[in-house]
Formats: sequence, C-alpha cells, structure tokens
Amino acid sequence: MRRTILITGANGQLGRCLQDLLRGQDDCQVYCTDIDTLDICQEEQVKRFLEAHPVDIIINAAAYTAVDKAEDDVEMAYRINRDAVANLSQAAAKHHAFLVHVSTDYVFDGLSNRPYTELDTPRPMSVYGSSKLAGEEAMRESGCQGVIIRTSWLYSEYGHNFVKTMLKLGAERETLSVVYDQIGAPTYAGDLAKAILTICQEPKNQKGVELYHFANEGCICWFEFTKAIFEIAGIRCAVKAILTSEYPTKAQRPAYSLFNLNKIKKDYGLDIPYWRESLKVIISKLCE
Repeated sequence: MRRTILITGANGQLGRCLQDLLRGQDDCQVYCTDIDTLDICQEEQVKRFLEAHPVDIIINAAAYTAVDKAEDDVEMAYRINRDAVANLSQAAAKHHAFLVHVSTDYVFDGLSNRPYTELDTPRPMSVYGSSKLAGEEAMRESGCQGVIIRTSWLYSEYGHNFVKTMLKLGAERETLSVVYDQIGAPTYAGDLAKAILTICQEPKNQKGVELYHFANEGCICWFEFTKAIFEIAGIRCAVKAILTSEYPTKAQRPAYSLFNLNKIKKDYGLDIPYWRESLKVIISKLCE
C-alpha cells in the first residue's frame, strides 16, 4: 500500500538521512519540508498544509539543538521544541496520521549508575532538555498516535556535528583537550533513520504514544570517542583528557546518558550497529 510521509526539518542531519533512505521507493510519496516551506511553529500553516496534503505519517526531525544558546534564547527553544510539536501532534490527531517525534538524552540529569530505561523519571538540567521534555508532554496530551524516540550524541555526514568538528580541528591542531567524564553512546543519524522507517512500516501501538530509546550499541566518553575518530581517520593530533569543570559551558550536560535499548530491539527486532562500526562508515564517506 502506498504511504504518504511528511518529513519536517528535512534539511537537518536526520532529515537528510531519511531522504537518502526513501529516495526511489515507489511505495512512498514524501513531502520534505523545512522552515522555508513549512514553519511548524505556526499552527495555521500546519493546519493548511495537512488539509492540502493528506499524509499517513509525520516524522518530526526538526528541533532547536543549540544547547548553550538555548539558555538565553528560552522563548525560541520552547517555540520549536514544545509549541511546534504540539501543532504537529494536534494536526496528526485530527487527520489520523501516525507521528514520529525525536527527543533527547538531555531530558535526564545524568546521575544514574545504569542505562536509562523508558520508565525512568526525566529530570532535565538545561533549557534545551526542559524544552524537549515539554515537547514530549505536548505530544502525549494531544491524543495522537505515534512514537517518541529519544536519542543521543547524533552525528552524520551532513550538517554540523561533533565528528565533523573533530575531523576539522584534528587536521588543524597538534593537540586537543576533550572531556572524559561525560559517558554515553554516539548515534549515527542514518541508523536512527532506518529504525524510524522500520517503526513506520508496522507500528506496534494502536492507541496513544509509545516511548523508545535509541542509540548505537556501546558505551564511551567524549575523550575516547575523539581518539577513535582520529585513529580511524589517520589523524595524528594528540588528545588530552580533561574534566567537565575544566571546560565550562553555559548549559549543564548530563554526565551519564547511556540508554537501555531492550524495548525497541524487542518490539521491532532491530539489529543495532556498534558505534565504532557506524563511525568507520561515516569517516570513510567524509574522507573520500
């Protein structure tokens, strides 16, 4: 059966990876939008778009992700991460569309000593994390059907991200200092995109909103992740491990944000790649 899909934030990392996977699929009609074609912060624009373009699935890949800037730009962070999600959720409920919304590890305080499950209570420590949690709550309250997928440390061959920044700095400098006391799992946006499309093919929940955690397999700190990037890319920049307190930022980062992936693997039979394998693929593409 032919499906019609709307991707918001289509020019971002996840949006472009979704487009790559959907390109050439005859069983899908895909609308790819960004702020220049659909401002999801404007409720009327969302209403008019879905009235003119009926869709079966909405994938919201749009987000305000400038974590430190959000501490001062509070209103805009909430407009994009909460109000826009509410607009999409209400429209999805009205038009009986299945909504996939992407959230973040920043909804947690990072004080856990074990991987976070979907049942753990969120406690965001930043404006960014609070605004993303507010978006989750808006979606649940809307009455729509869909899934929320929390992810962490997203990177890809597209846009601005940690891997591309480290490749650039590593080629320019002899040494770099990187924090070693923040633990989590990098996530290749292409792997997340595959998981999202798997969910869209056969949603498990018939009513309400289901919550999942998704990241690449494995556990690492930013310092070790940087060393792996340089090793795979053949960059000879020295990496020094430092404490988070030695690299102060406006927004507080979770010190530990590893996810328990059992639920999404069980429900959808996903074989999630180990972080290093996906990193090799992307560095190969970026270094071509």
